Amino acid sequence: MSSRNQQTRGKPPAGPSIIADYRLLPGVPDEMIDPSGAIRPGWDKLMAAFDALGPTELAARVERADQYLRDAGVFYRKYDGAEGKERAWPLAHIPLLIDEADWVQISSGLTQRAELLEAIVADIYGNNTLVQEGLLPPELIAQNGEFLRPLVGTKPVSGHYLHFCAFELGRGPDGSWWVLGDRTQAPSGAGFALENRVATTRALSEIYASLNINRLAGFFRGFRDALFNQAQRDGGRVGILTPGQLNETYFEHAYIARYLGLMLLEGEDLVVEDGQVMVRTVAGLKPVSVLWRRLDASFADPLELRYDSHIGTPGMVEALRAGSISMINALGTGIMETRALAAFMPRLCKHLLGTGLELPEIATWWCGQGAEREFVLDNFDSLMIGPAFSTQLPFDDLRGTALGASMTAEQKADLKARIAKDGGAYVGQEPVRLSTAPVYVDGKLEPRPITLRVYAARTEAGWTIMPGGFARVGSTTDTSALAMQRGGQAADVWVLSSKPVEQVSLLPREGEKLVRNAPGNLPSRAADNLIWLGRYAERCEATVRILRAYNARLAELSKPDLPILTHCAALLETLDVDATEAMPQGLLSSIDSAVHSAGQIRDRFSPDGWLALTDLQKTAQRFAARIDTGDDATRAMTVLLRKLAGFSGLVHENMYRFAGWRFLELGRRLERAMQLARITGWLTAPEAPDGSVEMLLEIGDSVMSHRRRYSVTAGALSAVDLLVLDPLNPRSVLFQLADLREQIEALPGGIDDEQLSPAAKLALEVHTDLVIAEASNLTPERLDRLADDLGMLSSLIAAAYFT
Repeated sequence: MSSRNQQTRGKPPAGPSIIADYRLLPGVPDEMIDPSGAIRPGWDKLMAAFDALGPTELAARVERADQYLRDAGVFYRKYDGAEGKERAWPLAHIPLLIDEADWVQISSGLTQRAELLEAIVADIYGNNTLVQEGLLPPELIAQNGEFLRPLVGTKPVSGHYLHFCAFELGRGPDGSWWVLGDRTQAPSGAGFALENRVATTRALSEIYASLNINRLAGFFRGFRDALFNQAQRDGGRVGILTPGQLNETYFEHAYIARYLGLMLLEGEDLVVEDGQVMVRTVAGLKPVSVLWRRLDASFADPLELRYDSHIGTPGMVEALRAGSISMINALGTGIMETRALAAFMPRLCKHLLGTGLELPEIATWWCGQGAEREFVLDNFDSLMIGPAFSTQLPFDDLRGTALGASMTAEQKADLKARIAKDGGAYVGQEPVRLSTAPVYVDGKLEPRPITLRVYAARTEAGWTIMPGGFARVGSTTDTSALAMQRGGQAADVWVLSSKPVEQVSLLPREGEKLVRNAPGNLPSRAADNLIWLGRYAERCEATVRILRAYNARLAELSKPDLPILTHCAALLETLDVDATEAMPQGLLSSIDSAVHSAGQIRDRFSPDGWLALTDLQKTAQRFAARIDTGDDATRAMTVLLRKLAGFSGLVHENMYRFAGWRFLELGRRLERAMQLARITGWLTAPEAPDGSVEMLLEIGDSVMSHRRRYSVTAGALSAVDLLVLDPLNPRSVLFQLADLREQIEALPGGIDDEQLSPAAKLALEVHTDLVIAEASNLTPERLDRLADDLGMLSSLIAAAYFT
């Protein structure tokens, strides 16, 4: 870790044939042995278990973990373009083992550090005595982009600035742990740590069961209880404030919201009224009193912080001043991630806590001071040089940190000149020598550099340290490749206990009174996405059914200019679908839109539902590259239809019957009724060619029902009667309208003081008109008007709940 603390690593003792079997090159990883050469607790059992499994079975176990992550839809966003791309979560399949004795030391040191950070940030935004007494340079505060002047003097309603922190740790060759960085802005990775645990234990279940591994659920339970207790005291709700779907760790935000039962909110979901933060729900504005912030503080309020923020909520700072909202962590706490503060932490710890740091920092020199600047310039080649205000790790050159010796002569001269001119913007730090851990690579184990991210949460009992965490593993021996954006991997962390551990979960403890919480209020943005998800899914189904009918006839007749085919192609044009394409772009766009709407509400989706929808998208894209019109397209549409049915079954049958399900149902029923009305009018028009009625029944999935209910010689009127007016046909327009009435009236405000809402009135009116209608009177023009009325109904729903 530090050049002053390196020791010679001892040779491993004789033992199992793990080195020969798994070709641990170029030697045994540091994490497996202590400085004396003895194998650390647990590693001998783990390696022996791998030996017993053998290379083939171990490879199968690795694939099992990866398959779980794919099935669960675990991803992160890699920024290699304007919006970046979703990438599969890069699991390092071998867990990092840490002995309980080591963990006690880590936990004690991080608890101390969390208290120290709390004391420093409280002084910065409070009395500012540290600057006044010369313990902190004023430049590190005043010139810091993370110092939010509008928050000075604003005391958190909870009494604390910090509630959830993360710490980057590394182990040196002498076995001691060092602090590499603090994460106080909006620490990420806790949700991924849970998924790492599930995936790893799926692959190594019997090994996990044979060791006494501390569980993670108790950590989250304690933090969840603290959040809800705070909310109960303040009379509001608890939410996670996310930047949105394009954030690199959005999956984690949705996952944690589901796991802990929190509302997932974006800035546009919130409004500040009379100093109170309110969430826009389908039942009106509801108070929020605790927000777990997952976006950078400066974006939280475009009125008083970053004016160009499109993801914040105007008035949020006002609400903090009024004491109506508790922010986790408080706005402005990101200043504690400033790299240059590492140079002052030992002295600050002694001043504020009366003792030294239990976990040391890496040696840091801030170039804003004369002697330190000269030291950095004199030892330039042997130090890591980086920006003073950057929050990235010292070995991560995403923001320009590099070893002086690695620079060209021109780069050295330029940077030295900048340091001499503006030293306060730079720091020098000792190069990091990280320990290594075994990583599974192409069928063998290799040593790779590793860092540990550990989480601390403030609970009712004080600071609690997650017994495990999130280890970042380099993709090469180069320590700069630890970041996920540069190809690094993530490993589970197993903290070994000397005795059996408690089987902890988030379920109520035995003897606790069962409390059935009322379902949470549905944010308007989520309801909007749910209704459009339902509409896009139904639009896809209608398009697929028409394309299948068209291509089946094209394959049979081989004459695309026949009247029935040209008439059907014209119908598809009204849906922006080109019948000459085997997999039309219009259909792909509808599927993409459904995925986008679902992606906005990942916290309300089961992993199975999300997997079914993305599988539909991937299948359609795969077909687009290799099928032709006719038979190929017919078979492809049948496959897509089955996948659509699978998605609908998973989502609609498994969702709790509350407001969210109702909006999804509204979207389905609206779109199905609109599509069926227009398709029926199109295929029963006077100019419709021979074969149109048969095509209509096929598209309406009612061929068998028609045969049972009507004579063989029945004409177009029977098709209209069955697909528009039959109250028992689940594909008919009337069936959709009956369900629409029921769902609209059951929504908040659907019936108020015995009065129907405008949407409920229109639904009743359209439904009544259809109930008394005769098939002979349902001309194409009237069916078009019916579709227009349904469009108006959709607008009334939007006006009532989404604006």
